[in-house]
Amino acid sequence: MKFSSSLKFNAVVDWWDEYIAYDTLKKYIYQLEKQQHEAKTQHHDLEANEATSLVSDITPDTDAVFRPLLGDELHKISTFYAHQIKKLIEELEQAEELVREQDELGLVASRLYAVDEDDDEDDEDDEGYTRDPSTERPMSKRRRRTSLSIGPLLGSVRSKESPVEARRTSLSAEDNEDLERSLASLRQTQTLPPEEQAAPAGPSSRSRNRDASPASPTIMHKFVSPFASTRPQQSAGGETIWTATTNYALDTQYLFKRRFTNLFTDASSLKSYVEMNYSGFRKILKKYDKVTESSMQRHYMRDVVEQTAPFDRTSRQVLAEAQDKILQLYAKCVTHGDGVLAQRQLKAHLREHIAWERDTVWRQMIGRERRGDGGVPGPVVEEKELRLWTPLGHVWVGWKLIWVLVALAAFAVLLAVPVVESPPASRCFAILVFATILWATEALPLFVTALAVPPLLVWLRVIVGDNDEPMAPPQATKWIFAQMFSPTLMLLIGGFTIAAALSKTNIDRMLITRVLSLAGTRPSTVLLTVMGVACFASMWISNVAAPTLCFALVRPILRTLPPKSSFGPCLILGIALAANIGGQSSPISSPQNLIALDYMNPRLDWGRWFLVAIPVSAVSILLIWVLLLVAYQPATTPKGDALEIKTIRASREGFNRKQVFVAAVCVFTIALWCFARAIEGVAGDMGVLAAIPIIAFFGTGILTKDDFEQFLWTVVFLAMGGIALGKGVTSSGLLQAADGIVHKLVAGLSIYPVVLVLSMTVLVVSTFISHTIASVLLVPIAMEVGQALEGDRANLLIFITGLICSTGMGMPVSGFPNQQAATQTDEMGQLYLTNIDFLKVGVPASIIAALVVATLGFLLMNLLHLDAAAFRRTDLPTVLCYLS
Repeated sequence: MKFSSSLKFNAVVDWWDEYIAYDTLKKYIYQLEKQQHEAKTQHHDLEANEATSLVSDITPDTDAVFRPLLGDELHKISTFYAHQIKKLIEELEQAEELVREQDELGLVASRLYAVDEDDDEDDEDDEGYTRDPSTERPMSKRRRRTSLSIGPLLGSVRSKESPVEARRTSLSAEDNEDLERSLASLRQTQTLPPEEQAAPAGPSSRSRNRDASPASPTIMHKFVSPFASTRPQQSAGGETIWTATTNYALDTQYLFKRRFTNLFTDASSLKSYVEMNYSGFRKILKKYDKVTESSMQRHYMRDVVEQTAPFDRTSRQVLAEAQDKILQLYAKCVTHGDGVLAQRQLKAHLREHIAWERDTVWRQMIGRERRGDGGVPGPVVEEKELRLWTPLGHVWVGWKLIWVLVALAAFAVLLAVPVVESPPASRCFAILVFATILWATEALPLFVTALAVPPLLVWLRVIVGDNDEPMAPPQATKWIFAQMFSPTLMLLIGGFTIAAALSKTNIDRMLITRVLSLAGTRPSTVLLTVMGVACFASMWISNVAAPTLCFALVRPILRTLPPKSSFGPCLILGIALAANIGGQSSPISSPQNLIALDYMNPRLDWGRWFLVAIPVSAVSILLIWVLLLVAYQPATTPKGDALEIKTIRASREGFNRKQVFVAAVCVFTIALWCFARAIEGVAGDMGVLAAIPIIAFFGTGILTKDDFEQFLWTVVFLAMGGIALGKGVTSSGLLQAADGIVHKLVAGLSIYPVVLVLSMTVLVVSTFISHTIASVLLVPIAMEVGQALEGDRANLLIFITGLICSTGMGMPVSGFPNQQAATQTDEMGQLYLTNIDFLKVGVPASIIAALVVATLGFLLMNLLHLDAAAFRRTDLPTVLCYLS
């Protein structure tokens, strides 16, 4: 999580303006970066002798600008801390004084409390016991009512006046007289012998108290706070006010518990305030050094920040001692001296306080952060509605609901009117149309539609057994779920694990920054390098995470561009298009590749996939790069000057042992996947090999349960639903029923015209709907068409379909990289891209990439003998020898 988001989630809400202005300082850093880059560009434009003499005059002294800003923040934090720690110490001293006074008074006032209880006996019955949350003892209604009267007294100690004096100023004359008489009565009772003080409050003692002080016991209990001493006043039995179990003692303990609990919360909040601000200074200085290529963090933190309150040793010690004192007093007054129990209770209350404080708004922000929204509320997109007339009047209906109703209507009609002779195949066709409409319109979440497929297949008796009869629901349920969790899904989870390990150990960022640091300053070279990096990253950390990382890494370049420079949109769109191309480069880079692998028979190993996909992707990237240079001409500024790009600094960190281990496991696993067919007799399917990184990373603690929960499980369930639908189409006989139609369509055609027609069809479909859904719908068709061709070219057409599904990138909604690119904004909040950019570049780029697959990819597939019969007779070493 970014520090700015962490600061929002962990800050004390009421102190928000007193924290370090992290976001503001970050904006200043970016301004300094831009000034620094402009100065360097100006140096390069001067002649060599002039540049040398003017460097000191032109290059801004960023340290001199940034230090005062840090000083202002440090002064603000130090001043606020001094005020808060002073208030905390004063309240703690007052509380400690109250404890000493209560120790001296002891159980004297319990007699007055008993008088108050007896007076109330005539007014109400003693019933309705509840539980006191602080003591877990029964507490009657009378006790609750009386204990509330003590609250204002204990709360008044925050004022500069004494508790009694504070109450006197707000009382009437009559109440003041009662208070004075009560105080006098209390002084008299303190002079009694100990045995009389400890005597039970019987009728005689009650009458004596009334004679000594005509004040009402309720008034006495309301205004007198028994305090002051050095040693607890004990009863004859050795009890103190902190160990006794009388009503008065329990109420007193409860009130002190509440007071010390609040003090502990205040002290913990102040400690969190110090820690968050210390991290803020460290983080902002680290960012400053990285952006401006300075080295101010280490000495500024050591010589300035750590020598100033509240970050110096003395301040930290004072706060720690205050917390220890609160804990000791809480243990004395509440837990009978049990320090461990006191600490446990205080921490439990602190957790509850934080949970309550961060409810509502803070919980929503954390939810957004986990979903990837960065914790920043975005614009609310309202669903468009349609006004319909009904017999009850006009109603407004959302389009999603309309599409759900359309899908249900089509489903009902196809069930009622069979379109295929075989009843199971006809019912399967109805399910296929129903799911296709919902997937294409996204009227329901994609994975929800996918989860609706298995129950429909079972309930409608679509699955046909070996005896050509529909399976009973129990047998069909076991069969369909066994098919859904295939080795393909294990391969997908293994890919998620590798991506998570590379990201968590920062290997992906380190490798990418090192490559980008070699790109130089020419716009064309930088663009090609960034596109290559985005494509390569998409192969291993998925084409969902890769563009997110790349957009973050090129921010320094975008921040230093001249206003309205064409290189900004060119670079953003280049990353999106390259990430889409990277989605076809490895089997685990996108779900559509895994779905294609699942339909291949025999299944293609990684080595053959790379031999086709990597050359195809490389050529596509180069052609799209040329297209971007022609469309945007990013080498010049709007003024016509040559554009110079800021160089991205490589990470200074070296590989540690954990990173070396992660890299070794990933390379080893990928190598096994590449030669999976050669070791199939020993290792089994690629899905079994996918367990290696899962065991290695989760078993060693590199990845945790939280990382596992963050996997894209919606994609997993979507793939499971697609597999279930494909197995249902095959089992029900629907695929065989379509065999005659397919044979008529491809009759007399050679393989290449079929490839061209299929390629354009897949491209159009994948442009307007999800790439994964396009593969779910079109891969079975490609398999059927390929089986109808001479020589069984199913594997070849499936491979082509899977690759072209990733090339549908002509619209802003075509794939996640495009969707994310469409939301990228500059420093002024303006979008880099418009729909015109996608139409001008995205559509031609899609056509180019699809044609590369249909030409170069088709040629390589033929060289690899991807027809089923020849494929079974060759292994990867034979293919490599043939190609060499």
